[in-house]
Amino acid sequence: MAAGKVAKSLALLSVLALAAGVVWPPLADHLMPGGGDRVASLRNFLPATVTTMLPAYRTAAQLQAERMAAAEKSGEGGGSPAGQRPGGGRPPGAGGPPGGGRGGPGGPVATVLVGRSSLGPLPFVIATVGTVQPIATVSLRTRTDAYVDQILAADGAIVKAGDILVKLDDRQLVAQVKQAEAQLSKDRAALEQAERDVRRFTELVAKNAGTQLSLDNAKTSVASAKALIAGDQAQIDNLKVQLSYLTIKTPISGRVGAFSAKAGNIIRAGDNSTTGALGTVIQMSPIYVSFSLAQHSLPELRASIASKAGYVEAVPQGSSRSAKGRISILDNTIDSATGTIAIRAEFENADEYLWPGQLCNLRIVLRTDENVVSIPRDATQSGQNGNFVFVVENGVVTVKPVTISRTQDGRDVVSSGLNGNEVVVTDGALSLVNGARVQVRNEPGKRDS
Repeated sequence: MAAGKVAKSLALLSVLALAAGVVWPPLADHLMPGGGDRVASLRNFLPATVTTMLPAYRTAAQLQAERMAAAEKSGEGGGSPAGQRPGGGRPPGAGGPPGGGRGGPGGPVATVLVGRSSLGPLPFVIATVGTVQPIATVSLRTRTDAYVDQILAADGAIVKAGDILVKLDDRQLVAQVKQAEAQLSKDRAALEQAERDVRRFTELVAKNAGTQLSLDNAKTSVASAKALIAGDQAQIDNLKVQLSYLTIKTPISGRVGAFSAKAGNIIRAGDNSTTGALGTVIQMSPIYVSFSLAQHSLPELRASIASKAGYVEAVPQGSSRSAKGRISILDNTIDSATGTIAIRAEFENADEYLWPGQLCNLRIVLRTDENVVSIPRDATQSGQNGNFVFVVENGVVTVKPVTISRTQDGRDVVSSGLNGNEVVVTDGALSLVNGARVQVRNEPGKRDS
């Protein structure tokens, strides 16, 4: 408890010291050389009604510039005293965009890096992370207790639908099938005898040499024999179905995993443990990559699927090559707990580049917008009135307010404020004000970032 009180007291003292430095930056200079310039820059985040009430403060660079200007004027035979700005008033840059005013009109030239705004087509991209999932997965399980006779595929082998993977001991069932077939033959012979009796007693009754009771009994024997034959046939069919369980085939094409039981083991039906499955076959081509996106992206997703203009690029983590697919499934509900919708993109994956369970970095390209103005991300600055950029023309910067609609691939999309092909400051903007003179250290390109 004592440690917590001390920590709170230190935090309160730090906040008070910072506030005192913002009001009176020379105090921060006394405590730490150069500290005044840093805390004074925080004034740019205060409302203008507050900053106008604070005492004026000149940065070290401004004071140096004023001394140099005063020295030059003194050498010419007149001018203001050193360290005092002619005509009084606030220093250059006061109340302007973020920056201490270095490089302002009449001050030293600031050195900056620049980029260029561009006008042209730009894809609408959403970046996220997804997981590779097979379209179909089949667990190989036995439906009857049996002895493993043969494993006909190697662990991890590529298999095709209908391939026999495992053979179980079928000798007992084969014998039962033969026994049932023998019984069927016996019952068929009994049927033939009963049918002969019916024919004979029919002739005798017609000649008044036999009784009707004997004829009726013969007909009953025929019906009974036919029922026995039908039962025998059903028994044979049942045994053959059970016999088919002892030959395990793969219903899908794909790749089989490691077999949990080898030849010589006993496996049992109804074993739902991890070792109950002989193996697993996973479909590798085509394959899914599943991911989720915020619900506000749903209209864009549906429009992209309808137009068939969008696609998905998947790069497995740790790899550099990408695979290309298309969105195939949107879940029928939005998760109310997370506000996201589950999506699956389908990839051909003929070379098995994507592997089930793999994490991938995804670029979902929903559409391509034409005539879009974009700038390097580092060129966008934030101020009290919103976003702005410094545009360089003839070695002088001009503040241009801009509206940013989205950010992608290291560039901000500008919906208003620029026309394209402007040279904008990407590094060194914190020391600039409107009208500052600058020296460019690089050659701007079309897609500098």
